[in-house]
Formats: sequence, C-alpha cells, structure tokens
Amino acid sequence: MSDLLNRVVLPVASDDDAEATARALDGHEFGSMLAVHVVEKAGGAPDKAGVEQREAAAEEAFAILESHLGDADLDTEIRYDTDVADAIFAAADEFDASAIVITPRGGSRWIQLLTGDVALSLVTETDRPVVVLPDVPHPDGGEPAADATDGSEPAADATDGSEPADDATGESAHDTGGSESE
Repeated sequence: MSDLLNRVVLPVASDDDAEATARALDGHEFGSMLAVHVVEKAGGAPDKAGVEQREAAAEEAFAILESHLGDADLDTEIRYDTDVADAIFAAADEFDASAIVITPRGGSRWIQLLTGDVALSLVTETDRPVVVLPDVPHPDGGEPAADATDGSEPAADATDGSEPADDATGESAHDTGGSESE
C-alpha cells in the first residue's frame, strides 16, 4: 500500500453515495479510513430537515460502508458546519489524513452551480491529495448510484420518478421554464 492511501478521509453524503463509495473501494488497499458525513447547517436560517433525521441518515450511510468493508480499519464521524468542504478539510486535518478519497457524483453543471460544488472545492482548495475513484456500476447491471437530488434520470428513478417541488410555488424545482425536447 502506498503512503498516499495510508490514512484517508471518505466524505459520504447519503446511503446511495455510501454504496457507490463501497463499490469503488472494492479491490483497493487502504490503511485507516475515516468516513465523514457533514450535516450542513443553515447559518441562522431554519434547517430544512431535523438534526435527528439527518443524523439517522448518516448512521444508515455508515452502516452500508461498514457492511461492505467488513473488518477494515474504519471510523465514522458526523460533523456540523455551514460549509461542507470546510468540515471535510477540518476532519482531514484532525485525522492527519494522507488523502481525501471521493467518488464522482452525477448532476448537471447547472445544478452544481446553484447548489455549490463541494467536489470542486475539495479539489481546488485542499492542502492534501484528493483521490477520485471511478464510479463502479451497480452489481445488478444498473447504472452507478446517483445522488437523488442531481436531476438526472437515474436520480429520478431512484426516487418516485417525480421532480422535487419548490416549497414556495409547488412547481418542479428543476423546471427551467423552457420546452421539453425528446
């Protein structure tokens, strides 16, 4: 094993992300790993989901990683911050990580622009190597896991197939007002 993979931080956003990360890690040798889930705080505004609900989702994601990785040297940690990338950097500093290991997440550049692109921040603002593992297809032959909020077809299929509604208008949050084309 190289020194690069001796102590790694694994940011995990959801159970689908944990599943994709576990598949990507399969066959690679790592030393100590710290899986980090960041509960993004709203910075003074009311949070969209309750803290307990988000903590439970993080624990589910960690359980998926643990079940796939077996007896690997894996610790887990939930962090709370208004900036997800900063929280991951702080975890990497405290863990004395040799690298941050991520898997690609879907989503159009438009969605990433609107929501902030954590992956871009991880790559451009870091003081340590970032290893991007390739997305590995799901064993059932389906597409790689998608973030259920990325607006892609696999994401829509992962949910109930409907677009998320904007809380204020009830309209599709992904509706750009243009016409649909086939």
